[in-house]
Amino acid sequence: MGTADRRGLTISSTLAVTARRGRALFAGTIGNLVEWFDWSIYAFFLPYFAASFSPSGDRIAQLLAGFLIFAIGFFMRPLGGALLGSYADRHGRRAGMTLGIALMAGASLVIALVPDYTRIGLAAPLVLTLARCVQGLSAGGEFGISSAYLVENAPPGRRAWAGSFQQVSVGAGTLLASLLAAVMFLRLPDAALMTWGWRAAFGLGAILGLLGLWLRLAVPDTASFDRIRQEGRVASRPLAKVLREHPREVLRVIGMVAAGTALVQFWFVSLPSIMHLRTGVELADAQLATMVGLAAFTVLQPVSGWLSDRFGRRPLLLTFALGSAVSFVPMLSTVGMTMSSVLVAVAVNAVLLAAYAGSLAAVMAEQFPAEVRTAGISLPYGVAVAVFGGLTPVLATASLQFDLFWVFQAVMVALCLISAVVFWRMPETSGT
Repeated sequence: MGTADRRGLTISSTLAVTARRGRALFAGTIGNLVEWFDWSIYAFFLPYFAASFSPSGDRIAQLLAGFLIFAIGFFMRPLGGALLGSYADRHGRRAGMTLGIALMAGASLVIALVPDYTRIGLAAPLVLTLARCVQGLSAGGEFGISSAYLVENAPPGRRAWAGSFQQVSVGAGTLLASLLAAVMFLRLPDAALMTWGWRAAFGLGAILGLLGLWLRLAVPDTASFDRIRQEGRVASRPLAKVLREHPREVLRVIGMVAAGTALVQFWFVSLPSIMHLRTGVELADAQLATMVGLAAFTVLQPVSGWLSDRFGRRPLLLTFALGSAVSFVPMLSTVGMTMSSVLVAVAVNAVLLAAYAGSLAAVMAEQFPAEVRTAGISLPYGVAVAVFGGLTPVLATASLQFDLFWVFQAVMVALCLISAVVFWRMPETSGT
């Protein structure tokens, strides 16, 4: 075989590997995109459908009840992480990802179609809560399984860069929901939004989920899991093995995620509703400002992942935690009734959160061996998101209700300092 032939084969092989990695990257992130689209649609449209599921006539009470159902979905995440993460460690990453996205799409369709309180009474909030529980189960397994899938498919020395697209999908899903909300808020009257507009948004989430399911059925599993299966190292009880052999790593992941998930939920999901109640800023203006900041957060993820691969995980994570602890209260104090004030605060925090999110998937995956990786990521990640992410909108809304917003601010700063201690004490894993 001549030199030209060998060069042609090499190029062809390289292109094939690149195409395979590209398909794996897209399949791994589509589920997280759908998850955060549906998750964010709930928060963005809650002011318009809260009354449909509550007998109370008090506006803040309706929102608080809606955020409590929102939090219940978060508290299903640890169970979803345990069940779906263990399932993926036993049956493969692709099997876990397809099951998770099917559950998410089905629950979104149920929310889109459920009758309101005036038609079926208490059954309406009960069905909504049940659908949110199913979404929580799905979301609890999704992040850990797809993170393992992305990192295990990554080229050498680029694990954080590949894993950063998991957070790109978080931003993209939330951004897509934010864009949809902003357009609908500007174009549709309140009466339309309160009757059919919010249902159309959830229906779109169901369609996106079915598209993601189709894409995931078309990709192979990771080489890491195939090797484990061929060598007979598949764990029969992966969750028990994680808790027995890796308790320190489990606690470390919870500490890693605590501040980041709370701040993502506050700045990019619940901020428009909270600031509308606190300062009187127009909901549509706050939504648009949040969307711009979220776009910056999303675009910065691969850059952050590249920096993490080059300089290590700890420097970027510490920058996020300490920077957020120092800036949280001053940034909130600048938010007033104008869109520009919201935009400045969200943009500053988008940069800080990008430093955290670009390393997250890789640094969590690097804590656990391959045979228990998805259960190892999913359970503690689900616990942290449930406790710190799920309660953030509830705590913020309740603190407004009782005129104790300073308590909420103090809690958020404390979470940032706790995560900073975890980042400072953890071993550097970028070179492992």
